[in-house]
Amino acid sequence: MLFQEWFLKRFKATVFENELKWYKTEPLPGQFNYTVVDQMMKFVRKNKLIARGHNMFWDDPVYVQDWLENMTAPQLQRAMKSRIKSVMSKYRNEFFHWDVNNELLHFDFYEKKLGPKATLDMFKSMQREDPLATLFLNEYNIVERCDSKANVDRYIDTFKELKKGGVKVAGIGLESHFSAPNPAFMRAVLDKLATLKLPIWLTEVDVSSMYGQEEQAVFLEQILREAFSHPSVNGIMLWTARSPGGCYQTCLTDEKFQNLPTGDVIDQLLLNEWTTGTKRGKTNEFGSYNFRGFLGEFKVSILYNRTIVNSTFSLGHGVDTKHITIHV
Repeated sequence: MLFQEWFLKRFKATVFENELKWYKTEPLPGQFNYTVVDQMMKFVRKNKLIARGHNMFWDDPVYVQDWLENMTAPQLQRAMKSRIKSVMSKYRNEFFHWDVNNELLHFDFYEKKLGPKATLDMFKSMQREDPLATLFLNEYNIVERCDSKANVDRYIDTFKELKKGGVKVAGIGLESHFSAPNPAFMRAVLDKLATLKLPIWLTEVDVSSMYGQEEQAVFLEQILREAFSHPSVNGIMLWTARSPGGCYQTCLTDEKFQNLPTGDVIDQLLLNEWTTGTKRGKTNEFGSYNFRGFLGEFKVSILYNRTIVNSTFSLGHGVDTKHITIHV
């Protein structure tokens, strides 16, 4: 309960670390197990959160079930279609994004088994199952740094190839597992990716545990500020889930859910700087009240003739002043 309270005070969106992945939900052929996911989704629904679907497939052979490895191509295709149907029918409209084929620049399990159009076929199958699903690619060492297999140009080419193949990729996932960040490099990569005119999400932000807590906090703040300030970045997810054994790389709290320096960074940004806070005032002679606000959901209460009228509205991306009309 302590973790739930800590989480809900700060966040409105979540992503499951491993629980939704294929090797967790179907460890043996035909034996589907969504028990843990169901419990997590109860928490999501109860608290009106949104959740990313991570992931449908993962190209890394290390995380492919043994029973898939020796299948023929037709057998594997049938198993994949079963996976798609099982999870997307069970959780239809529950996940606001889906990572389709995780880390496809670094790994190629499905390409080796099914050919170079494996990811294209995944997109087509998922779009047939749910035409309204929001489908992403997700990759590391794009915005953090580049390596021999992944860089921003290769990533952009992959999006263009999929579009040419007739599928809609709805967004760009950047895992964002950082060591020491280079803000200028980040900005240049984000600017290049923005030419695709797709929403960009940093999907798994953390900082290497090779650094001490104070240094992690400094680097985390640099990453978050650089991403938040970019007009094409629509969302940021943290990869900081705490288990009894600790965290993958970055913890935000100690085992008693007291903030570490990284958690203090989150509180400073989310609860103090990047929030509109409470605004109070009187309308002018035209019945208007003006304010500047951050993107998000707003609740408004109007006192008029001793009657209180409550309403809600949202502020989204856009350069123009937004006009909200509330009838009293």
